[in-house]
Amino acid sequence: METGNGNKQFWSRWSGRYDWFMRGNEPLCEEMAARIKTRLDRRMNVLELACGTGAISQRIAGSVRDLEATDYAPEMICEAKKKPHSARLHYSVQDATDLPYGPETFDVVVIANALHIIPEPEKVLHEARRVLKKDGLLIAPTFVHGERAGFRPRIRMLELAGFQAYHKWDVQGFEEFVSRCGFAAAGKRMMGSKIAPLCYLEARPTDG
Repeated sequence: METGNGNKQFWSRWSGRYDWFMRGNEPLCEEMAARIKTRLDRRMNVLELACGTGAISQRIAGSVRDLEATDYAPEMICEAKKKPHSARLHYSVQDATDLPYGPETFDVVVIANALHIIPEPEKVLHEARRVLKKDGLLIAPTFVHGERAGFRPRIRMLELAGFQAYHKWDVQGFEEFVSRCGFAAAGKRMMGSKIAPLCYLEARPTDG
């Protein structure tokens, strides 16, 4: 996952056990990937930020011309590269707040389950907007703050292990944040999760 230094250390330490930790969310991952694939085609160049160990990357790579899957933690990319994957999928270590790609390079930018754990997510969306084509699409499924039973204890358990959630948006707050960063919501859907409610949000760059 893509985070600040504190969470970078957390994910580096847990990279080898990340897939085990997230195994309970396999159905959610499948649902997200299936929905993302409906927005893709084989002519597209796609950028994925905060790809972790490649759970989404592997599922969508066959649907595009090229998928650049990136993460801030080298250990996560190392784990991702160990898995068999499509020749269309390229993994690399990148800082999502300072990307090496030129303007209007990608048709789609995907960042799943990560904006809330990045200290300055506005910088990430600024870069996403820069590298997206003018008619491009941002796909940003993000855990949102929830009150249902079990939510707070799970977050507390992660925090005790060294994880930090920098932002605890509700759905409206998340949409407003994305709007302030130069995107207009193009669709959303709430999805279930054993960790927290997830808002699957699609948005397009606005003019100006």
